[in-house]
Amino acid sequence: MPKPVSGFSKKNKEEKIDWLLSNYLSHLPEAKNTLKKYWNADSELQKLHDDFIENTLSNYYLPFSIAPNFLINNTLYAIPMVIEESSVVAAASNAAKFWLDKGGFSAEVISTQKNGQIHINYYGDTKSLKNFFNEIKPLLIHAVDNIAENMKKRGGGLLDIELLDASQTLEGYYQLHCTFETLDAMGANFINSCLETIAKTFETEARKHSEFKYEVYPEVVMSILSNYVPECLVRAKVSCPVTQLSQGKIDGKTFAEKFVRAVNIAKSETRRAVTHNKGIMNGIDAVILATGNDFRAVEAGVHAYAAKNGYYSSLTHATIEDETFNFWIEIPLALGTVGGLTSLHPLVKLAFEILQKPNAKQLMQLVAVAGLAQNFAAIRSLVTTGIQKGHMKMHLMNILNQLGATEEEKRKTVQHFKDTTVSHTAVVNYLENIRNS
Repeated sequence: MPKPVSGFSKKNKEEKIDWLLSNYLSHLPEAKNTLKKYWNADSELQKLHDDFIENTLSNYYLPFSIAPNFLINNTLYAIPMVIEESSVVAAASNAAKFWLDKGGFSAEVISTQKNGQIHINYYGDTKSLKNFFNEIKPLLIHAVDNIAENMKKRGGGLLDIELLDASQTLEGYYQLHCTFETLDAMGANFINSCLETIAKTFETEARKHSEFKYEVYPEVVMSILSNYVPECLVRAKVSCPVTQLSQGKIDGKTFAEKFVRAVNIAKSETRRAVTHNKGIMNGIDAVILATGNDFRAVEAGVHAYAAKNGYYSSLTHATIEDETFNFWIEIPLALGTVGGLTSLHPLVKLAFEILQKPNAKQLMQLVAVAGLAQNFAAIRSLVTTGIQKGHMKMHLMNILNQLGATEEEKRKTVQHFKDTTVSHTAVVNYLENIRNS
């Protein structure tokens, strides 16, 4: 029976592993070796990884891959991707190659504002709160001068503060809605530091202001940035005559019509939209991970944006106009190219070199294109051969590794399934036949 532990964070790595083994993994004698097998032989590099988070025991590796041939705004890119799912990188690469001779992808940043809120309880007269806010707003803005000094020198910083009355939604609830420009930084720590400073100034000034009588003061509940950033938008697009979209025996016009219909289904049906958008995030998350950005924050904000009209819908759009096929995505992406892991993780540094050292706006464009490419590849498969044909071919190697296939068995099996439907049972049966013969 496991027992609670005290002072766990003060133990060294070996002691933490030994505690874990004795309490949870005593039945797996090889567990310690498994954990230590993934330690980096370079002790300095391992120490760097150990310091990223708390209570580290080992490293968890994901493949670092490249999807080449992305022509974006007339510049050719190879996009680094970190992901564990079969067929994602292949799909992105195929989409990039498909559009390479059709003008490639275009992308533009629409806006770059980020935001955060100071959440307030106040049960007094609304007019008094508004009068107070209007009077001290300049003081609140100047309260962050020291924090924002370097950011302002680069052209960013706190842009504005608004008092919002949300008491009709929740009794006594108001907020200070603050907007920021953080340039090439993700800006989470900067925004949160500004918010907490503004909140402290707000409460201090409220306690001595004449507007608030009978000790009915506004009270700060919490101060935190928002990962919903609909004012930090990027758009990516592809377009070509429908005649260039022929897919084997399917003519371009028919393919375009089926494609648009598939997108419109995802715009109309939530169950389809969720899977549709998950595929988009396969591409987006893979690039975000490769560049050391916060994929959880992006996921949360993107899915909220997909429901901005009151129902969950497709993030991509498609039309046919004057015999021209148009396919695009408009998506909120709060990304950074400085700070955090971007300057610490060696592979993240390498990813930025591969991407030709983009700034935050350029990275937004690259990530949006990766999502659009992934979605194009998925829909293309769905309306032609079906999603499983390509996916299972890519998944074949995982099945073979699970079954302990030798290199020769892998070679024969891959050759066999070039023209045969892949399933786990079919692979097991074929491998047994090889071994029995």
